[in-house]
This record gives sequence, C-alpha cells and structure tokens, in this order.
Amino acid sequence: MPLLRLIVGNCGTNSIGLRLQFSSLPTIPPFAIPNAMLRSFFIGCAILAPSVGQCADAQAADTVVDVAKALMTDAEAVKFLNHYCADCHQGEDAEGGLDLGDFKAATQVVSDIEAWNRITDRIASGQMPPVDSEMPTTEARLNVVAWIRSTIHHAVCDDGARPGGAMLRRLNRAEYANTVRDLLGIQINAGHDLPADGAGGEGFDNAAETLFVSPIYAEKYLEAAQSALGHALKDPRDRKQILVAEPDDKRSPQEAARIVLSKFLPRAFRRPVDDAEVEQYVQLFDKVYEQDEMFVPAIRFAIEAAMVSPKFLFIWEEPAGPEQTLISQHEMASRLSYFLWASMPDRQLFQLAEEGKLHDKDVIAKQVVRMLESKIDDRGHRRGAKVHEFATRFIEQWLGTRALGREFKPDESVIRRFDSELEGGMKIEPVFFFEDLLAENRSLLNLIDSDFTYANSHLARHYKIKGTFRQHPKRVELPEGSHRGGLLGMSAVLAVSSFPHRTSPVLRGKWIMETLLGSAPPPPPPGVPELEENGHDDKAVSLRERLERHRADPACASCHAIMDPLGFGLENFDVVGRWRTEVDGLPVDARGTLPDGTEFAGPEALKKLLLERKDAFIRNLTAKMLGYALGRGLTNEDHCVVEAIVKKLEQDDYKAQTLILEIVNSVVFRYKQGTSDHEQSTATR
Repeated sequence: MPLLRLIVGNCGTNSIGLRLQFSSLPTIPPFAIPNAMLRSFFIGCAILAPSVGQCADAQAADTVVDVAKALMTDAEAVKFLNHYCADCHQGEDAEGGLDLGDFKAATQVVSDIEAWNRITDRIASGQMPPVDSEMPTTEARLNVVAWIRSTIHHAVCDDGARPGGAMLRRLNRAEYANTVRDLLGIQINAGHDLPADGAGGEGFDNAAETLFVSPIYAEKYLEAAQSALGHALKDPRDRKQILVAEPDDKRSPQEAARIVLSKFLPRAFRRPVDDAEVEQYVQLFDKVYEQDEMFVPAIRFAIEAAMVSPKFLFIWEEPAGPEQTLISQHEMASRLSYFLWASMPDRQLFQLAEEGKLHDKDVIAKQVVRMLESKIDDRGHRRGAKVHEFATRFIEQWLGTRALGREFKPDESVIRRFDSELEGGMKIEPVFFFEDLLAENRSLLNLIDSDFTYANSHLARHYKIKGTFRQHPKRVELPEGSHRGGLLGMSAVLAVSSFPHRTSPVLRGKWIMETLLGSAPPPPPPGVPELEENGHDDKAVSLRERLERHRADPACASCHAIMDPLGFGLENFDVVGRWRTEVDGLPVDARGTLPDGTEFAGPEALKKLLLERKDAFIRNLTAKMLGYALGRGLTNEDHCVVEAIVKKLEQDDYKAQTLILEIVNSVVFRYKQGTSDHEQSTATR
C-alpha cells in the first residue's frame, strides 16, 4: 500500500523542514491510487482522512425518454446483416475478428455492445459495406443503424440511466492552478511546474482514468504550495484575507490559529469541517510554534499541510452504496464549479450549499446562467474570465487546436505570411465563438455554419475582413458570400487538419468524421506507402489524382471513400485557412461524392450536408461535453443520458445553455451509485 507522509523536522533554530515521502507504489489500477493514498495519508502526528459514511437517502432519479422504435424488424435486420456483411465477416478469417456467419438474433448484439457500437458507426458513416461490395439503399442503411441502436438502448436503458460512483480524482494541473488562485486570491500560475496531464476518457485532461499519482507529484505539490502561499503572504491585501486573525492581548496564538484554520479549511477542502478536523491542524501549528513562538511561520506550516492533503488535491466525494444516492450540497457545488470553471466554488455557490438549495433545479438553472456569463464592453470585446477558461479548455481539446504552435506548426518556408501573432488570433477564434454561443444561448448548429465569427486585427487581415480591429478579438458579422462561418471556416481547424507544408483531404476528412461526427475511421493497414508528392521536373498532377492512385488498395478504399470527399470539400482553404482557387497551377477541385451517391462541391455545400446530418454531430458533441463534465470516459449507461439530452436539444432548437442544463440536471451528474450489487459496464464507444 502506498504511503504518503509529510515529515516534520527541525532544520535549525528558526526554520522547520517540510518533506513529503512516498513508500513503494505497487502496480494498481488508476482508480485505486487515490483510494490507497487517502487511506494511508499522514500529516505530522497522525492526521488521518475523515471516516466515510453514507450520504442522504436516494431520491427518485430522472427518467430517460426512450428513443424511437426502429423501422426494421428483427428478421429484416438479420437478413440485412447476413446479406451485406457476412461475406467479409464469416469464419476464422473474418474481418476484424467479427464473425457474423451464425448471426440469428438481437441477443447477439447485446452480448458484445462495444463491438456493435463500432459496427453502427461504420455502417452509419458509409465505411461498411466496403465500396467494392453490393451497396444497400440509404433507407435500408439508416434502418439497420436505427435497429442496432434501439436494440442496444433497450438492453441498457430500460431500467433507467445509472449514475457512476462517487467522484474521486486528482485535480489536473489547470484545476490546481485555478483553485490555488481562487483560494489564496493571487494571480500567479501555481501549477506551472507540475507535470503535464495526458488526455483520457472522452479526450480531455480532466479524465480520472489518466490522472495518475506518482512520487514526483509529492515534492512538486509541496513546492507549489510553499511558493503560492509565500506570494500571498507578501501582499498585505492577500495576507489579510488568509490571516483573518492574529494573536493579541485578548487572543492567544492557539485561538488565532483556530480562527484562521476554521475559515481556511472549509474553502480548501470545499466542504464543511468539524472541530476535530480543525484541531488536527491546530496541533500542527502548535508543534512549530513551540520551537520559536512565531505565529506566521507556524500558521503557514499548518496551511501548507492542508494544501498538500488529498482533501485539497483531490475532488473527493463520500463513497456511494449500491442504491442511487443524491450527491450532497457541497459535492454539487464542486461538480458545478469544476465543470464550468475548472476551479473551486465561489462564495455564492458555497452559500447556496450551506442553505441547502443546490438540489433545486430552478436555483441550478440560475447558477448555470451566472457561471456562463460573459459581457461585451463598449469596444465590442467579450470579457468573461471564468467562462472563457471553460470555453478554452473544452474547445481546444475537442477540436485539437491546442496542438497549434505545439505539436503542429505550419512550415514557414512554404506557408508565407504566417507568424506567432497570426497563430494567436487563429487559436482564440473558436474559443471566443463558443463562449458567445454559451453566454448568448445561441444554437449549437452555429458550430456547423454561422453568419458571424470572432477576429482580432491579425486574423481580420488574414481573412481580408474590413473594419477597425485591435489585439482583443471582437464579434464580426460575416459579409454576404463569405466562405467563413462555423468551425470549418476557421483557420485553426484547417491548420491542425493539414500537414505543415500542404493540405490533406484525408486528414481533413478524418477530422470531420472523428471530431464532428464521432465516427473515427480505423487506422490504415500496415505497409501503406506515403502519398507521392509532385516532383520539380514532373508535369503537375492534381492531389485528387495522386490520392486515387494511393487508395487503389481495396483495404484502404472503404475508409477513403468517405474521408476523401469530405476533405476535398475544404480544398479551397490552404494550410492556414486562406482562400485559394489554384494549387500548383491547377484549379482547385473541391467536389465530393459520398458512397451513397450524394454529390457536393465546396465548403458551403459541405456545411449544408452536415446540417442535414446534424443528429450525429449533436450526439457526438453531447457525449464529449458529458464526458468533460463527469471527468471520465462514458459507459453504455451514460449513452442513455446522451440520447435523452439529444432529444431535449432537438425540442429546444439546439440552444447551448440547454446542453449544459440538461447535463447538470441529469441522473449521472446529480446522483452517485456504487457497484456492490450491480457491476457497471465500462464499455466505451
């Protein structure tokens, strides 16, 4: 079992040594690491984590609206799958290890839901059956997809959506920095020197699955706490907010310490603390104060101890029993604040939790609107610090635009007039755009196509938009005939879905399938050669012709048949999103034909095509947002909630705040449930 200790040692007459120490760490699952730490954490003289107990009795959970019944009978679905799929998926050599040679009933779908989720995505996106096979009608394809989804939905969701267990995960680097900032009232990045966090779950760095704990964090957290607290205590205003009492003629040092800690600990641990818990930290204060009778070093030591406690470093809820249990008031405050602000609750959320009002859906709705607030100043600039952080963290990770300037950077020897200032303008465009949708409660379909965007002076010049602009971006109404509007007209998106030196219909098509539609194609088969480039002495060959040669391999054709047409629709945009009509002296060919025969040409037609398939986009966006809100990957049960939210969004014109409200009012957000009597499926899509 891992052991984390804060060692108290005398380092001289006027100083005290603080040292964190881990014992050996056995190989245990990532979810078990926080539990193990919490059970064995010691601070000085036996300050232990509080005992765990049952929360309030479970209340009735939200019901999930059932999806529409499929238009295909079981017998018709079996016939479809045997006719169109069994040729490739049969026997020992079945493609992908999926043998449909003996497929006879819906129960076989339920027996391997994870595999059938993937099959559904492949059929829906046109990747299956492969292009060189007999193709079903569009109606039959849609019907079998509806049948599979309905079969899975009834198997998983007929008993109602099931919440996950109590939330238990480490604060990621950004959450740590924001929490320290709001706790101490300082404007420094306290998490700057912490190790970077990898993405997990639905693709975000707040996923519990990837927030591991290793010995390197021990010293880093202690150093960060000491540095941040030292900074706060230097500023008289910040110091006054932390040291709310000091010893005087009427107040002993212990009494002053007790007052300071009674105010500090509930905010640091994001929940009420009892007198016994306060006394544990007062004892730490005493051990230091006894040595030199100096109040500030002693109280600072006790506060630093609190800031390296798992009670501060983890989002930790009381464990849940086998029955659905409504999360506590303070747990709800933290779930809201870490979802929408990536930080601790503010004074108003704490107050509402103390008053027992955070189970009231009307109160929650008002808080969500407040937390998403972002105002436009007299220069037309949108300003909302906390919601801006939410928009930044969600958008950059969902779209992959965080990679711009990091893992991906356009080749400046090939891409002219690109610099760091333009790069900055490109990265903030989708962030401010999404922030606008949230604050103004606009339709999420604006993400596919819109009549406005956000630009600063560098991006406006890049887009050839006239007007007065400054460094800070402002909302821009797009002129008639503009090729911008929606994510697909944004330079950051177009850049990260390209190669550094040229565009790639394959990468852009894959980006649309994976990021917008949630249907990632499988990786290419081994040994596939790179796309040949035009030589300096050769006659120019169009990119389309080169791709047609490249995908001659039948193993590649089925995925490229849908990826490439989608990507070609964006070929009028160069690597950094500039509009163009020629490439290598040849006219741009932005035509695309999908496997079902649908033809289109150019970004406007592509966006229209995506709007006609908006359900897939909204379903994927909802799943991404729910995974971000919960801080974990989604289970099959969670997808019951996704379907219910998609239905609500359809009824409310896809309003952005409806998405947030439906998530925070859902069973999986407001309730918790252990797995003692019912093993929760962890199959993810």
